[in-house]
Amino acid sequence: MSEHSRALDERLESVFGPVIEAIAAGAVERERDRRLPYDEVAALRAAGFGALRVPTDFGGWGVTLEQEFRLLIRLGAADSNLPQLLRGHVAFVETQRAQPDGELRTEWLRRLGAGAVLVGNAQAERGGATTIETRLDERDGRLVLNGRKFYSTGTIYADWLWVGAMRGDEPVALAVPADAPGVSRSDDWNGFGQRLTGSGTTVFDEVEVDPRQVLPWRENAERRPLAFTQGLYQLVLLAAQAGTARAVLRDAIDFVRPRTRTFGVPGVSRPSQDPSVQSVVGRLSAIASSVEAITLSAVRGLEAAEGEDSAGDDHFQAALAAVFEAQQVVLPLVLEAATSLFEVGGASAVDANRSLDRHWRNARTVASHNPAIHRQRALGDHRLNGTPFRVGPSSAAPNAQTEDSGSVRVHRRVS
Repeated sequence: MSEHSRALDERLESVFGPVIEAIAAGAVERERDRRLPYDEVAALRAAGFGALRVPTDFGGWGVTLEQEFRLLIRLGAADSNLPQLLRGHVAFVETQRAQPDGELRTEWLRRLGAGAVLVGNAQAERGGATTIETRLDERDGRLVLNGRKFYSTGTIYADWLWVGAMRGDEPVALAVPADAPGVSRSDDWNGFGQRLTGSGTTVFDEVEVDPRQVLPWRENAERRPLAFTQGLYQLVLLAAQAGTARAVLRDAIDFVRPRTRTFGVPGVSRPSQDPSVQSVVGRLSAIASSVEAITLSAVRGLEAAEGEDSAGDDHFQAALAAVFEAQQVVLPLVLEAATSLFEVGGASAVDANRSLDRHWRNARTVASHNPAIHRQRALGDHRLNGTPFRVGPSSAAPNAQTEDSGSVRVHRRVS
């Protein structure tokens, strides 16, 4: 590690370490009360979390992708809702970084670099349609946006919204101020896990749009294959899962250490000395370190692909394959850990005040996004037949995440 990287890591720790610790301290209470983490998001915004990947020339931190994801994993250990609700912002920053030099790119990077702005993602629409219904129309010399987005994770915490729409027959991406007249955001996400991500409905009713903020799909391809964006979105979810594995291990240790009784042992004993309990905690430790290592390896692969000198997208396809392979391993391991946690405590571990069940519910909910079974099949097809992952544009929304095996074609349940 270079001196610069070491110094930057120390700065990141001094700034974000206390913020993340405070977020962790209130996680159980927020879960029990279903209190949305507005204050926690505000603290991250104020500390400059949204500017992590913004180049230093524009006022950002200029961290590597791996450094950002190490922090996302730590944030996921504090509260797995937080990385997911920041997912759209993470992708939007990368979109702006990849745009060619120009006035709008400079404007956005400076705005993001100031650290006071978070961007939410409003792309997916409910139903099985292969085209989106949100429309951007020209009327009396104005651009007007109308539509309804579902599962728009993080938008209720955001300052700007990154929206997919159709302008005539052309798919476009556009940025809209979250407080613009005609924008309404609802917390009506009803899942049993990840309940604080704000994955609700966003409605656009005659919202006037700045023409400068509209990017045709061909300009939104970010000068790199779409496999990068697809991999990035999935890696944020894996970071949340890796954080959950950390949290499971932490909570298991915190639960066991102070206890002085265990089932089936006469008299007073310490569960921490029980071989069966030690075995469970050892397994949880192995899972936590493994899933983090696997996730970060895939992050490094994606970052390296962006730096490769290649006219095609072979490097990105390989990096995306590594992300999909990581999903196949990380998801079941984290679910195993979230279930095995209860083996260390007996009936007292299910006390609702502890909210230990949140780990399984959150892990299961994240694992249900873009079902891994489709990725498993796509991986097999890719390895056997050389079939590329389908991440190309269609008539669907730019940058949308779907339940198809890596494509942007079908808008269903996703956030």
